Amino acid sequence: TMNKVRTFSRASFLLALAVVALQLTGCAGMQPGYETPTVSVQSFRAVPPDGGTGLPSFEIDLHVTNPNLDPLKLAGVSYTVSLDGNDIIKGVGNDLPVIEGYGEGTFTVTAAVDVFAGIQLFRSLMNKDSDTFDYAFEAKLDPGAMRRKIRVRDSGSISLSTR
Repeated sequence: TMNKVRTFSRASFLLALAVVALQLTGCAGMQPGYETPTVSVQSFRAVPPDGGTGLPSFEIDLHVTNPNLDPLKLAGVSYTVSLDGNDIIKGVGNDLPVIEGYGEGTFTVTAAVDVFAGIQLFRSLMNKDSDTFDYAFEAKLDPGAMRRKIRVRDSGSISLSTR
């Protein structure tokens, strides 16, 4: 009876190993030839403050190119905006368009400054001779299960003047 137990254990182990191998190759094989879409920042601009908070917002236009046959259904985006090296906005969004196969699309992320970050921003403005800041924008787009996250980084200068 000992041999039967060992044989059963070995058979169970080999069966489990085969199932895991099939799952791994199945995941990799679900999207043969899949290319990671590209994302670029089309524009980054300050929006005049609304009457409520008096704090500026930013609109960031992201352009997505889908080099695949299947439509790209973006599940969500998370992003960070920094001014002069200080993270002033961290946000998320999930209302994103579907980018058709071999297609392109542009969507806008509106990033609002919260009160605490607004205080830091106000202090920075008071200590500067100009209203121009170096900005950095980082985003991670989620194209869904079994696909790599798409990352984008952009930097430059922006004026917070609303004139």
